[in-house]
Amino acid sequence: MLYSKKLKKFTNIKHCFFSKNNGFSKGIYNSLNCGLGSKDSTNNVIKNLKFVSSNMGVALDDLILMNQTHSNKVTVVNEKNKNLKNIDSDALITKLKDVAICVLTADCVPIILYDRANSIIGCVHAGWKGAISGIIKNTINKFKELNNSNEIFASVGPCIGSDSYEVGGKFYQNFLNESKINKKFFKSTNNKFLFDIRGYINGRLHECGLTNVDNVNFDTFKEANNFFSYRRSLKLGNDDYGRCMSTICLKT
Repeated sequence: MLYSKKLKKFTNIKHCFFSKNNGFSKGIYNSLNCGLGSKDSTNNVIKNLKFVSSNMGVALDDLILMNQTHSNKVTVVNEKNKNLKNIDSDALITKLKDVAICVLTADCVPIILYDRANSIIGCVHAGWKGAISGIIKNTINKFKELNNSNEIFASVGPCIGSDSYEVGGKFYQNFLNESKINKKFFKSTNNKFLFDIRGYINGRLHECGLTNVDNVNFDTFKEANNFFSYRRSLKLGNDDYGRCMSTICLKT
């Protein structure tokens, strides 16, 4: 279990970037696989989610999960929709207390957000598709729609590292087409490119005016003992992979 140094200082929120450890799943899902969309045993995933909810101090039904599709869609969680299962979205924000909003990742970037001025929390699933299509900007704009006087703190969680994220020329060109500035997030190697998605995400956060940003800096691809990795599962020839949970909750 990993924490943001900045967010850890606030007593009215609880957050965690959970590793893959301390769970109940077996085999390629060993052990804290929180992905109900995986091929893992549903019973084991439910046990893992109960472990997460217990650590977060909320009921299992108060873990708010998303059906993540690498989109730029943001959902505000309220009393009307909080009981929906797997909201179609790639970011959640809420003012509700004692519910934990959650993001699942296996190389993509989990971002946790807290607006101290207005007691609003958020979480973002930022893969490259969602990031380039505006998921971060859309999320920050949604905070501002709820209240335009903000003091937002952000923590960027474990994700695939730049040394592990090899991409092709078309991928590289997509980001250059967006902005020539994005060249700084790539290194050329053997007719391929290495992409610094963490650096890109941090850049997007700063573009949105966020200055209170920290990083829980681990490479999910390299650290096989601690994190699930989509890319590593492909390299190993596995037909599926586990998902790590990152979550935040406003406390009463």
